[in-house]
Amino acid sequence: MPKKVSVKPILELRAAGISMRKIETLMHVSRHTISAIYKAADAYSISWDNVKDFDEDKIYEMLFPPTPKTSIFEEVDYDYIHSELKKTGVNLKLLWNEYRNQCISKGSIPCGYTKFCKGYSDYVQLSNVTNHLTHKPGSTIEVDWSGPTMSILTTDGERIKVYLFVATLPYSQYSFVKPCLDMKQDTWLKCHIDMFEFFGGVPIKIVCDNLKTGVIKHPKEGEIILNEAYESLAQHYMIAIMPAQVRKPKQKASVEGTVGKIASAIIAKLRNIRFISLSHMEEEIFKALKEFNDAPFQKREGSRTEVFMNCEKEMLRKLPAIPYEICTWLYDYKVSLDFHVSFKTNKYSVPYQYVGKKVDIKVNSNSLEIFYDHSRIAIHPRFPDYMKYKYSTIEDHMPDSFQKVEWDDERIKRWANKIGPSTFIVINKIFDSVKIKEQGYNSCLAVLKLANKFSNDRLENACELALTKVKCPRYHHLNGILMNNQDLIWIEENNKHKKNDDGGYVRGADYYGGKYND
Repeated sequence: MPKKVSVKPILELRAAGISMRKIETLMHVSRHTISAIYKAADAYSISWDNVKDFDEDKIYEMLFPPTPKTSIFEEVDYDYIHSELKKTGVNLKLLWNEYRNQCISKGSIPCGYTKFCKGYSDYVQLSNVTNHLTHKPGSTIEVDWSGPTMSILTTDGERIKVYLFVATLPYSQYSFVKPCLDMKQDTWLKCHIDMFEFFGGVPIKIVCDNLKTGVIKHPKEGEIILNEAYESLAQHYMIAIMPAQVRKPKQKASVEGTVGKIASAIIAKLRNIRFISLSHMEEEIFKALKEFNDAPFQKREGSRTEVFMNCEKEMLRKLPAIPYEICTWLYDYKVSLDFHVSFKTNKYSVPYQYVGKKVDIKVNSNSLEIFYDHSRIAIHPRFPDYMKYKYSTIEDHMPDSFQKVEWDDERIKRWANKIGPSTFIVINKIFDSVKIKEQGYNSCLAVLKLANKFSNDRLENACELALTKVKCPRYHHLNGILMNNQDLIWIEENNKHKKNDDGGYVRGADYYGGKYND
């Protein structure tokens, strides 16, 4: 406390914008004393406008209380403040406003915001606790690929590069590491799924780099455009993805620092082990990672594991009941006449009202979902890739009596019969191979339209040839025969045999345009 001087005129001159040097000359007070008055006024948020109606002694007492135990301000419960700061969205400004409102309702005097923050800072230092102003437990997770890599040495002597996915919770510094053979999109998503399972919960947001598997566009101004698959994962886990600004590594400083520590704690530590498989490497990395998380902090009490288990894990939100499953989106697939959509040679039904419309398909390892105008209209178990030309038909998708469509089985059979008996047999075999006749429409029409491209005679001959090779010929069989002129070669060989058998050559009705073309 400075020697008692007249503080009121000094505060008035300061409010008028007079410099400290000029006040020193006018008031005959040392600059040290004036500085002490300034600091006290700032600490207690005392301005000239607030005290101009008070007398000199009252102002001096407010700036320099007579004893440390005496304070005109309501005491702040910093234990409560510290515990509240752990909660999502809570900050010192909010807590100060609540404290001030309580003081006003009680008729006591609240301290200013500057003093409030300074008091909390002193509390943190004296209590030797962690300041929560920077990181809140369970709020953020930072993810990145490690720059340093590892490698697998196969029995053939081939060296395969392995990349490390690293994730860190900034509050506890608890970390997750997973080795991967590539850095592609599906691998990136799978690492996130495993990461959430490892932590046993979901934070509020992810801070990532601007890699192409996650972020399509990150402009300085405007909306960030995320990769569709990454955005879908975020929606499933109800988590916000907030990419760090370009060339701003400090915005994900925790994981950047962890990457460097991982280089020593895992990569360097395991450098002399010869890894023969990815699973072998993953097992050893998990052991080293546990030691890394369990190791005591150097400048902080406890370890990463202890802080995570005691303070942060309970702050994470619960995992969804079903983990996210990586999927692929396919767009603008047309619903065919048999109310099915084709995917990898197999067909999946939709309600018959969508015939002719374009739909989107969402495919994962187990199921196939069909969407129209962003609404799901069908879901099917997915056929394995080794299964070909199979139908997945839901009975509810079929109408009670199928509406009149452009083609029906009778009309298709009449067309086939006009081309020839072999073509007619092929069409009947196709219809016999499906459960309902509508499933054969597209296959039959694809076969018959080959006549428009190659002529009726050539299609008939191709069907006749195909029936000697395949039980139920399809479009791809017949198209292959016609494209390679196998039907012409076959007819020529048959004609040679006939000429050798009877010693002559007789032109058939086909040559003159007869037979089935009358």
